[in-house]
Parts: sequence; C-alpha cells; structure tokens
Amino acid sequence: MVRDEAETVLRAWHAYEVRRGGSPVIDFDCHPVDADVEPAGDRLEVYQRLTELRDRADEDCLAGRLDADIAYLGALLGERRPLAEYVQVTQGCGAAGWSPEYVRARGEQAREALAELGVNWGPGTGDDMNEVEGPLGLEDAPDAIRKTSDQLEPAVREATGSTAPFELDIETANVDAYWAYWLDGAGHRVRLRLNLRNAVFTKVGARRFALHEVLGHGLQSSSWTETAKTSAPWIRLMSVHALQQVLLEGLAQALPLFVIPDDQVLTARIRLDHFIQLVRAELHLGLEDGVPIRDLADHARSRIPWWSDAVIADTLTDRGSPQLRTYLWSYPAGIDWFVHLAEADPATRRKVLHAAYARPLTPADLVSLWPDGPKIGGPGR
Repeated sequence: MVRDEAETVLRAWHAYEVRRGGSPVIDFDCHPVDADVEPAGDRLEVYQRLTELRDRADEDCLAGRLDADIAYLGALLGERRPLAEYVQVTQGCGAAGWSPEYVRARGEQAREALAELGVNWGPGTGDDMNEVEGPLGLEDAPDAIRKTSDQLEPAVREATGSTAPFELDIETANVDAYWAYWLDGAGHRVRLRLNLRNAVFTKVGARRFALHEVLGHGLQSSSWTETAKTSAPWIRLMSVHALQQVLLEGLAQALPLFVIPDDQVLTARIRLDHFIQLVRAELHLGLEDGVPIRDLADHARSRIPWWSDAVIADTLTDRGSPQLRTYLWSYPAGIDWFVHLAEADPATRRKVLHAAYARPLTPADLVSLWPDGPKIGGPGR
C-alpha cells in the first residue's frame, strides 16, 4: 500500500534528519508505532524512494502529499523553485499576496481595536499591549496555560464537534529559533514547549496560546489520530512543509474569534496578529522579488514601528530557510482566510470547523467547503 510505504520512508527520513541535527520531518504522528526506526542513508536515497512512490500514487491525497515531500526535500538538496510554485506544491495555495491598500485597511482595523483599549500606535505599542494583557510570571505560565485550556476545552469541543481524548505535557526550552511556542506529539499525547528566549507571558496570552497550541493544534491533531484508527487514506504523519498547514496555523490563530468573540483584549490581539502576518507576507514577497534588504527593513519599520532591528533581521532571515520559506507562508494565508470565515454565517462556520477537526484539510478542501471565501494566499498585489 503506497500510504504505508510512504510513511515508512518518511519515518526513516525523519530519523536521518534528527540524527544529523536537522529540522524534524514529522511534526505530529497520528499513527505512532512502537518499532525502532532505522535512519535513511542519505537525502538522495529518500528522494529516489519518494519519487518512485509518487509514480504509483493513485489517490489525490497521497499524490499531493508526496509532491510536497519531494519539493521540500529538493529544496534541502539545493533546488530553488520560484516562491509561487514552491508554496503551491507544498502549502497547496497561491502566493500572490495582498494589495498595500488591503494591508493598510487591516492595519487601521488593528489600530482602532488597540485604541479602544487605550493603546497608542507607535514605538511603544508592543510593550503597552503586553501591559494591557496583564504580565504573567515565567513560573506561572505553564499552570496558567493548562488551567485556561481546561476552562475553554468544552467551548472548543462544542464548536468543532471533537470528542477525542488528549494528554498534555508542558516543557520549557531555550533555543535560538523564531518560535516562542511549539506543539508536537504523537497519538493522543501532545507536548507544548515554551521557548524562554522568545516568549513573553501575559494573562491574555495564556488564553491565546491555550487556544492556539493546546486546543487548536493539540486537540485537532489528536482528533485526526482518532479518525486515523478507522479511515485515513491520507498520510498520517503531519509535516510543516505539507498541505495541512494553512488549516492548522490559520484556524489556530483565529480560533478565539470563534470560541470567545466577546473577549475584547484577545480580539484586539488577533486583529493585530492579522495585520502583522500581512506585513510579514509583504517582506516574504519582497525577498523573492529581489527588493534590497535596506528597503525591506525601512518598510517593516514604517508598518510596525515597535519592531526592533533584531526582530526585522530574524523575520527576513527565517524566510531564506528551505523549510520556513514554505511553512511561514501558511500563517498569513491561513489567518486571512479564517478571519473572514469568522464573519461568515453560523452554518458555514460550523461546517468548516467540524470538518477541520475530522481530518487534515488542504486549501482546496477549504475552498470546497466555503466557495465564497477569499482567495487563499491573497488575490494579488
């Protein structure tokens, strides 16, 4: 069976990358196995096996996933496809971007939401917003996130229809990476890591990341594990270079709008996140277009005046990585689509959220569920 053979190859590839200190290939395992996995010999060996399996794949869900694996592995081997092509084959959506007028409009929406909280737009916006959200001590963060997850879990299950069990472990890390929070796991066991180097903890942030990481990624992935026990023609190993990431990151970022829409402070944060992701998309496309770094940095400062040069530098640097060049596009593409969905009629919202917790959905699946939604990845600049 092509699916099972592909999963064997992906596990071997994952073991190879982990052994050499590279980025993991498998982000969440919806079909964990007990057997030890022998690492692949090298990347070219994996590439050849994946292309052989792709020639035999006769189901769209398998062919699309193998295309994504082959494209990402090709990038690791030195291939550099145009961004639009690379994003299309890996994330399953376009990379046309959004017009400056649209980005400014979403920025104005964020400004208005922050102004209602007494937060001014300028160099101090980030610090002022954290103060409004309520500082939270480092030692209190894990318990606050766990407690908030327990409180919000019934509302998320009601919104999504999920009945899957899950177990949560919370760990701390201190690594030089772009992420502040990261969730991975296997089966019904999920692990949330807090990167102390980047994370800023607030009381509202505890609600935000309980929804994003635990009840978004964690419960959703555990729900897919439950589905995989009975019916899963799709590859049961989730990877950030593959076609479910627009769904995962989009819904996780926007989930508060569906679950606790009356939370004014958290809603303001989501409006701000939406705008920031659109600006990151502008920088992403600017790099692809060959815009000088100095000009991109000036543009970032004009859009987000509280960003430091270090934040701007990391934002640009990350988008040069073969993995992050594709994966980070899922954030603006996803949040924009799901923010629009939160404004759709209740029946459409319910249909999409229930489907989203039943199985991994590609952008094409999302469009089929809501044909009237916006263009995923933007209508163009």
